[in-house]
Amino acid sequence: MNNFFAAPTDEWGDHAVRLTDTGIITVAVVILALIVIALIVRRIQSKEKSVKLTTKQLVFSAAAVALAMVTSMIKLFDMPLGGSITLLSMLFIVLIGYWYGPYAGIMTGMAYGLLQFILEPIFYTVPQMLVDYPLAFGALGLAGFFYQKKHGLIIGYIAGVLGRYFFAFLSGVIFFAAYAPAEMGAVVYSLAYNGSYLATEAVITLIIIAIPPVSKALKHVKQMASEA
Repeated sequence: MNNFFAAPTDEWGDHAVRLTDTGIITVAVVILALIVIALIVRRIQSKEKSVKLTTKQLVFSAAAVALAMVTSMIKLFDMPLGGSITLLSMLFIVLIGYWYGPYAGIMTGMAYGLLQFILEPIFYTVPQMLVDYPLAFGALGLAGFFYQKKHGLIIGYIAGVLGRYFFAFLSGVIFFAAYAPAEMGAVVYSLAYNGSYLATEAVITLIIIAIPPVSKALKHVKQMASEA
């Protein structure tokens, strides 16, 4: 790929490309479009449920995305072929779904995924980029389906991480099978490779949010975020 939006780069080896300035601007416009669509649909749903979209909700969502971005840069361990164990970064995207439901969680997760892509805008193909970024991170918003359930944050977090794991696994099998050792095969390698860092971060996060004072604080934050 060598066009107006992307140009070849040798940072990932053969056939990798990096977004040009025009490409980055295009992705930024898509992020804004996702946010606008999310707000429009949220407003429609809010009118139906007699709940107003408040500045507080926007502020809480923006703060969660900002915290996710910051903590994603604090890496406890970096995997050699992509992926890392971060300081609870997935939790902050999950929280948006936990506060406001699946639609807000998924759309915000997709926008966050594209923000992650802009930080290192290198990819092989457009389908690979879509699977690894907006779809994988958007899946964290699946937590929103459990936002009204008992232990909704814990159940939702597990569901969101499994959703991201599915897309990471899919990407490994379809786009990065060449990196799999011959004795393992692409399916087993992708399951093990992506599971190693996602499961580790998930276990650490679940232990932390299960600590009574932390759990109580997160419930209090949800109450604050959900107040009209």
